[in-house]
Amino acid sequence: MKHSIAAKRMRDIQPFHVMALLAEARQREAAGQDIIHMEVGEPDFPTPAPIVEAGIRALQSGQTKYTAARGLPPLREAIAAYYASRFGVNISPERILITPGASGALQLVLGALLNPGDEVLMTDPGYPCNRHFVRLFEGKATAIPVDAATDYQLNRAHVQEHWNTATKAVLLATPANPTGTVLTLPQLADIHAAVRQRGGELIVDEIYQGLTYGIPDTTALSVDPDNLWVINSFSKYFGMTGWRLGWVVAPEWAVETLDRLAQNIFLAASTPAQYAALAAFTPEALAIMEAQRQELQQRRDFLLPALRELGFAVRTEPQGAFYLYAGSERFGEDAQRLCRDMLDQTGVVFTPGIDFGSHQANTHVRFAYTTGVARLEQAVERLAHCLPR
Repeated sequence: MKHSIAAKRMRDIQPFHVMALLAEARQREAAGQDIIHMEVGEPDFPTPAPIVEAGIRALQSGQTKYTAARGLPPLREAIAAYYASRFGVNISPERILITPGASGALQLVLGALLNPGDEVLMTDPGYPCNRHFVRLFEGKATAIPVDAATDYQLNRAHVQEHWNTATKAVLLATPANPTGTVLTLPQLADIHAAVRQRGGELIVDEIYQGLTYGIPDTTALSVDPDNLWVINSFSKYFGMTGWRLGWVVAPEWAVETLDRLAQNIFLAASTPAQYAALAAFTPEALAIMEAQRQELQQRRDFLLPALRELGFAVRTEPQGAFYLYAGSERFGEDAQRLCRDMLDQTGVVFTPGIDFGSHQANTHVRFAYTTGVARLEQAVERLAHCLPR
């Protein structure tokens, strides 16, 4: 019997390299070794109790049937109210679609925008699934090398230099993964203007919105509430990673297209998760999230100087998310090998730069401060004893 052959696009869609490290770490834990996880973008906080309780009530009351593809109207209204109260931006709930995670939102946006061969500009390093989703829809991800000179973000000059007749959109992330850097509203406005002048679309990934330190929380919708795309999620700030719930704010002209696409791709997001998320905007839940944000800032404030003291080059201070992207060239030019060696010798797991692109990837690693300060202190102590001198 002839074996089936995977589609050609699958050659370009790579796995997370860190998953092999994670699998090994899990095996070691099962065998009794103490592992300190700094590789996965999932804080150790539980989902806030008001959200969990709302989810339980939804299940107990039989709220388990399909919703409309756009999502529960009360949840879309709650998100719109959140934008108004927190950011002073008025968005019609009709322009908000609830999705299975931010990944579902990005699939809708790219599916609605891209024709085969269309290009999307994005950063290198950046979240790897972004370029893979572009490829899934037969587009081309143009990964632009960035470094500390621009806080690992794109700017107007990048758009001007790399835009061509095939370019359709620019995809930004603020705060960004893996670097934790943030774009200011003037920077966003500058990029947005350059994109609009060229007839393109600006997509802004805001899934770490709310997790900023020492600077105001913002949204790109403050720049232009009507003519750009914003992707967000209940996973990070709201602590609902496993609930798989996100949303997209789309231009008015695109809502029917996205609705039709959602009906065909996933029909609707999880109904119990949507009812649970209604409690995410209550004062009780928001107070928990603010306390967690403050704790994450304490973790960052400890880990940033500690990594520099160890010899890692953190060249720009991250102002958001929960990551530190660090140059590891002092310890050689094989970041994957460094990560494997440190897991083997110390039980500390972190992520090689190759998972986020190709630009200087072999001399960079990402640390996630998703565990408590006491464990971070242990990790630093272990690394200090084993890192190459």
